[in-house]
Amino acid sequence: MKAIVIAGTVSGVGKTTIATGLMGALSRRMLKVQPFKAGPDYIDPTYHTWATGVPSRNLDTWMLSHQAVVELFNRAMTGKDIAVIEGVMGLYDGRSSTNDEASTAELAKLLGAPVLLVVDCQKGARSVAAMVAGYKAFDPLLRLGGVILNGIGSEAHLKFCQEAIEHYTGVKVLGYLPRRDDLRLPERHLGLIPTVEGPASQDFLDNLIAQIETTFNIPEILRVALQAAVPEAVSVLFPPVKKSTVVSIAVARDKAFSFYYQDSLDLLEAWGAEIVPFSPLQDTSLTQGVSGIYIGGGFPELYAEQLAANIPMKSAIMEAGRQEMPVYAECGGLMYLGESIRDLKGNEHSMVGVLPVSTCIDKPRLNLGYRTVQALADGPVLRQGEVARGHEFHWSVLHESFGGRTPNAYRITDRDGRIEGFQQGNLLASYIHFHLGTLPTMAARLIGCCSKFQESEKSSS
Repeated sequence: MKAIVIAGTVSGVGKTTIATGLMGALSRRMLKVQPFKAGPDYIDPTYHTWATGVPSRNLDTWMLSHQAVVELFNRAMTGKDIAVIEGVMGLYDGRSSTNDEASTAELAKLLGAPVLLVVDCQKGARSVAAMVAGYKAFDPLLRLGGVILNGIGSEAHLKFCQEAIEHYTGVKVLGYLPRRDDLRLPERHLGLIPTVEGPASQDFLDNLIAQIETTFNIPEILRVALQAAVPEAVSVLFPPVKKSTVVSIAVARDKAFSFYYQDSLDLLEAWGAEIVPFSPLQDTSLTQGVSGIYIGGGFPELYAEQLAANIPMKSAIMEAGRQEMPVYAECGGLMYLGESIRDLKGNEHSMVGVLPVSTCIDKPRLNLGYRTVQALADGPVLRQGEVARGHEFHWSVLHESFGGRTPNAYRITDRDGRIEGFQQGNLLASYIHFHLGTLPTMAARLIGCCSKFQESEKSSS
């Protein structure tokens, strides 16, 4: 099995641009590329999928057990030729300052995959060799398969950097990108802009791939990828045989809501759910017969005016909540279910109103990091007392309208016991994002909750 990890010395060195371009270049060589992203990122994978036509999948060694990561990797690689895995932050950055927990390095070692280290050379030459030497020596168990240089200013600059790295470290330089502003991916407050919003053109992708085909040693990269030694998988998340479909779950998917882990959706389907996409921006009703609603994260603050104007959809979701239909919302979904959103310009927009809360982003405050939560009551994905690992990343600030009358969902055990989210009957809304593989029971529990609602509706009609 071929596999390669694209890692950076630090964040912002061009990992996503290089990983996306390499994936596209390999795909155009008629290779079946399976893209992956290390860690809890929703946006970078959209670029992978754009370049390959294949859903990119997240591999998170903190939210998921190592067995689960290996299972998800091997399952996705069925029928594929090569895995290209984009790392997270810098190669050795993770949850801990004294070990490799939740880092790209941990994932690379778990999968036995060699690493291509991306180095930003814009302000260095011989000194970059010292950086590569340090990264190579830092963890002898990591297999450093090559170096990719970014920000090369000239042929002379390339020669200087390449000679220094190969002379002092013995690690080969396998490609480079020149300084080209036209090959920078567009960004805003949460990082890159998701491809669902169309921030980059096909010409951009074509130019990026053409550059990589010219300045990368792709045959050598493929030879390095052959060194991967991926362990065999043991099934801990998926049923041996896909379950028969028993419920339909409406999943919000449009420009406002696009933050989902592909494997979470696959787990729901495997355990008996039909995924029915809908758009809170454009649709005016929920599909007849759905027994649950899943509203993921995204950028509702950027589309708040349109969301507010779609009164029929807001009414449909409000009515579903009144009927006790299971509604599971994460981050942007929580914002949408509240009474209002105050956007970046300070304008207030009315939302669904099923929760007595409002959010504002005109005075942003960053909340970012892994979270361990304990459920305060039985809900759609966790039982009371169950502990699960998730992730939080938002700039918006939440205000409760009626003095906290809605019961909270979680206690964040690694944040001084901070209370988070809202749990009311079958409604669960929180800033915490979960991968539904975090606990093997999550997907089946959500389906069971929807199935009970479906049966109650049948018995009452």
